[in-house]
Amino acid sequence: MKELIKQWHGESVVISFHQPTGTWIFIAIHSTVLGRAVGGCRMREYESPEDGLLDAMRLAEGMTYKWAAAGMEFGGGKSVLGVTGHLDYPNRADVLRRLGRLIDSLCGAYSTGEDLGTTPEDMAIVAEETQWVHGIHPGARAVDPGPYTALGVFVGIRAAVSHVFGSEDLTGRTVVIQGVGDVGEPLARRLLAAGAEVIVCDLDEGLARRVSSELDVEAVVPHLVYARMCDVFAPCAVGATLNGDTIPQLQCRIVAGAANNQLAEPRDADRLRARGILYAPDYVINAGGAIALPSLDSGMVTNEQVEERIQGIEPRLLEIFAEASRNDESPLYAAQRMAERILARKRGAQRPPRES
Repeated sequence: MKELIKQWHGESVVISFHQPTGTWIFIAIHSTVLGRAVGGCRMREYESPEDGLLDAMRLAEGMTYKWAAAGMEFGGGKSVLGVTGHLDYPNRADVLRRLGRLIDSLCGAYSTGEDLGTTPEDMAIVAEETQWVHGIHPGARAVDPGPYTALGVFVGIRAAVSHVFGSEDLTGRTVVIQGVGDVGEPLARRLLAAGAEVIVCDLDEGLARRVSSELDVEAVVPHLVYARMCDVFAPCAVGATLNGDTIPQLQCRIVAGAANNQLAEPRDADRLRARGILYAPDYVINAGGAIALPSLDSGMVTNEQVEERIQGIEPRLLEIFAEASRNDESPLYAAQRMAERILARKRGAQRPPRES
């Protein structure tokens, strides 16, 4: 773990171990240049604690770029709960309260919200220990960011289809959704309403069957999902699913989905481009939930205004695609430059003037 931290370019890492459950708790703060670090809490099993720490650091860095690309004044942070098997309610609640106390000890340097593996109800438990939780409104149910993320991915897919095919019309376009949980299912419903043909896949075969039956769409088994012919492949589950093994299998023109850190390594962006596949950078297209929760928490905007902000993902991606085409490069690099320009301007504004 010390070697991983030495190699990281972020600002700080908090590590805690919950002995009763064997859960590792990581809070990674990558950058506070734009403001307080904000990022969701992920809960999942990892092969080793080091894998959990690495995931937290990568996700925190992705949040820095996500906030910059979205034009939001927040920094990049993430929390990860590396569990060992299923936690029953008392133990799960204990872990979440420990996380809440850790977050509270940071005095506002980091705030969290729901992410993969956690729920709005989980965030309500964290909020018992700290005020630094997004999506918790007094007297109301915790806000679920999933449908907002799905909206952003939907308009992002529309932008990608427009760039590749010359029209944003989704009628007859086939979209394969890998992962039909909190984001994948509402995304599927939006795509179907827009006239697209949807194919679903999930490691949870029972969930895949349920969504397939309810929406009357085809389901494909996980080991065949990459080779399924489609217009758009939408990764909406865990990260690093696009790599040197899976990219050669793809039979699509576009990759556009909700998962964080979809590429196993940066050169996977070039692998996609070499195959003629347009890649919608994940931290741009999946920003809908991140945009929604702090906006709603402010109490200054309506749900309609939040959705209007999320719609801004579409023109932002069109701009990124256009720049990448002009430079004959992957959209990943155009998106990084856009975010880095915003961060550089903020750093410049924070420097004290030189004495004459």
